[in-house]
Formats: sequence, structure tokens, C-alpha cells
Amino acid sequence: MDLFGRFRSDGRTRVGLYVDGPNVLRDEFDVDLDELRELAAAEGTVVAARLYLDEHATPKLIQAGEARGFDVITTSGDVDVRLAVDGTKAAVADEIDLLIVVSRDTDFKPVLERAARRGVETMAIAPGEHGRSDALQNTAHRSLTL
Repeated sequence: MDLFGRFRSDGRTRVGLYVDGPNVLRDEFDVDLDELRELAAAEGTVVAARLYLDEHATPKLIQAGEARGFDVITTSGDVDVRLAVDGTKAAVADEIDLLIVVSRDTDFKPVLERAARRGVETMAIAPGEHGRSDALQNTAHRSLTL
């Protein structure tokens, strides 16, 4: 049963995984996309796995994301707006039961807040101790630092 009293046909949590590529896929963090998918899959059925990249992303990075099962979204500017809109839309449209945001950017705090108000569980994953946003960690129901 979900937070609204509805039963899922398969009883599994629908997970939305949203990765802020420019903020976490950096040399200093050593983030593994396979590990992120595994973490999300351990929570339930991954219904959305999206990797957001900007126009500076290399073809090799785009291919790596796609090869690991991510929908790669490239934008001509800051990825924050697109990720925030997509994550909020999924939560409000009842497409997911758990919203996972992988970032170190405080800008995603309102996304987590809005999802929580809709009854969606939230999780913030940080790429490392020095890349952690305390605001995201404190806003999410659960947090994890890689």
C-alpha cells in the first residue's frame, strides 16, 4: 500500500532516479552509474533513470550513460531546471513512489519538498563528503553519501 492508501499491483515501489551529471560526474568524486542504478533497484522498480548533462558532455559520456540504462537528457544550458521540472512532474503526476536525486546542489531542495508534500518518499544521494549539500540531506526523508 502506498502513502495514499492505494495498492500497487506488484507491491513494489516505483523509483525515479534523477542524476545531476555536471555536479556529480567529476574526477574528484568517482561516481559509478552502475552503482547508482543498483542502489535505486534495491529500493523497488526503477521506472525512470535519467542522467542530465549539459552541452559540454562528451559523446563517450553520453554513450556510457545510455549503456548503463539511463535516459540521457542533454540541455543547452544549466541542467537544474530540466531535472527539477521532470522530478516534480513525476512526483505530482503519481508516476513514482520514491524520488532519488543525485546531486550536491541545494537548488533541488524545493523538488524534494514538493514531492514529500505529495506523499512521495525522497532520497538525496551525495557524491562524497566534500560534495554533500546539507540542505538536500536534511530535506530528504533519507540520505546517502557515496
